[in-house]
Amino acid sequence: MFNYNPLECLPSSAELPDSDDTPVDNELQILIPNLLLAVLSAIWQNRDDWFFGINMGIYYTPSKKPVVPDGFLSLGVERFVGENGRSSYVFWEEEGIPPIFALEVVSQTYNGEYEQKKIDYAELGILYYAIYAPTRLQRKRQRLEVYRLVDGQYILQPGDKIWMPEIGLGMGREQGTYQGRTREWLYWYDENGNRYTTPEEQLQNLLARLQQQGIDPNTFA
Repeated sequence: MFNYNPLECLPSSAELPDSDDTPVDNELQILIPNLLLAVLSAIWQNRDDWFFGINMGIYYTPSKKPVVPDGFLSLGVERFVGENGRSSYVFWEEEGIPPIFALEVVSQTYNGEYEQKKIDYAELGILYYAIYAPTRLQRKRQRLEVYRLVDGQYILQPGDKIWMPEIGLGMGREQGTYQGRTREWLYWYDENGNRYTTPEEQLQNLLARLQQQGIDPNTFA
């Protein structure tokens, strides 16, 4: 008897477009999620059960185009897949696990972040959805808004630093320096509201400690 497995008929990530081919409007749409990924890679360096995608297509059905957040986080999945990594995030290759967090960075070109994308991400079952407007403030909008999915609807979470217990991280914004650029950035926080340091800051702190101890950092070069 022939055993039919519908999953075997679905396209693989290698056969699907890896984005919607829409170019970003400014570099902050790449830099901001890259900073979040860099910090995660440091604080979760011993964990292999997470993946953070940047400007990557998320496929939840082969009959629809992918949604492409500026950044998203999934838990309970493999961190690394093969030598080349993922080209897309495909539900039927991830045991049906949706991302738990999605981020949209609002650019000069408005793209439905506060309306249509809420509908899209709720349909996917993404628990937390963050919208950050770094270059302009929408009327009656906070610069950073974090929503939690409750009974199929996104509910705005109060506060400047939002704790997300299902992730074990908080999200907030403050001034800082990343890749030599000083401005307001998004950061991860612990449960007590303490910001996790970036790899650059960790290196600077190490060099400062060495200098305090009278050790020339160049000896390690």
